[in-house]
Amino acid sequence: MEKERCAATLALDGVQDLVLSQTLDCGQCFRWEAQPDGSFSGQVFGGTAQVRLKQGTLYITDTACRPGAEQAQAARWRRYFDLELDYGKIRASLSRLHPVLKAATDYAPGIRILRQEPWEALCSFILSQNSHIPRIKGMIHRLCALFGEQNGGAHTFPRPEALALCTVEDLTPIRSGFRAKYLLDAAQKVAGGQIDLQAVSVMELEQARQVCMQIRGVGPKVADCTLLYGMHRLECFPMDVWMKRAMETLLPGMHPSDFGEYAGIAQQYIFHYSRTHPALFTQAI
Repeated sequence: MEKERCAATLALDGVQDLVLSQTLDCGQCFRWEAQPDGSFSGQVFGGTAQVRLKQGTLYITDTACRPGAEQAQAARWRRYFDLELDYGKIRASLSRLHPVLKAATDYAPGIRILRQEPWEALCSFILSQNSHIPRIKGMIHRLCALFGEQNGGAHTFPRPEALALCTVEDLTPIRSGFRAKYLLDAAQKVAGGQIDLQAVSVMELEQARQVCMQIRGVGPKVADCTLLYGMHRLECFPMDVWMKRAMETLLPGMHPSDFGEYAGIAQQYIFHYSRTHPALFTQAI
């Protein structure tokens, strides 16, 4: 029997430095969709949620919230959107490092790094390899529909124990190609206890990266994405071919270490700015 749902909408006041479209559609997450009224709907915390921001208040309608648990769930959402961290101060500090970084922070000052679930982040970025955002969203949607648990009108993200029992052929309908075998290896290692994601989250950075890379098909970029977006290791700076090009073209001579403890936030500004300004690279040719 389905548990009683909370029909109330949570309201988080005093929200600053957050623009939903910039945060939820910048390539760090894949289960949120923009709605015609400017809100976003998505699947998180095992339920379906709709979020909208109006005059500094974030309104969240959340099917995972149970009666009597509103305060705890509100705190959970504040953590998810990383609302306790002063992004305005971080943005000001980063903008002083280079004119292009200032342009990037000015362009999308509402980006925040979400605190996503580590297992979901790991799988999402395994599926992201050599792909683009709409296709990644499609693969994740099909994965959840096939192997997640039904919750209202949506599906939860599949548990590693469920995927560990699958074969590559079982995953054919999600159309993930070569990524299927990597996804299954991740599920088997996590479900079997060979990799403990909670333990990884507090390891020294290089050790954590190496443990993630024990999974077949997980290289430095996917490992760093898992650490940054799934474990909130803000010092990580995921680097792929696109980001290497962006750094060489827009910030020549600079390295991820130059951005300090908030390198991951700098990376997201640079990535989003580069992705939405392709002319910058045409001009550089």
